Amino acid sequence: MPERKVIVESEVGLHARPAATFVQTAAKAPIDVTVAKPGGAPVSAKSILSILALDVKNGEAIVIHAEGDGADQLLDELAAIVSAP
Repeated sequence: MPERKVIVESEVGLHARPAATFVQTAAKAPIDVTVAKPGGAPVSAKSILSILALDVKNGEAIVIHAEGDGADQLLDELAAIVSAP
């Protein structure tokens, strides 16, 4: 079960455009993808409302989990989105 712990480095965290890009990338994948704050309940990465409800801020950590074929590549793509300056 691959997962990545990522520090959110975007100035706007997972809000607005980064969140939309994140959800679009996750939604294209035919596999299950979830996101959570460390120790928190995971939410679907394919729902913009779920992602925005996380209220992730710059400098906070999140855990992205994906299960299925291509999970590692997808996790790399999603990690790049949330750690972009």
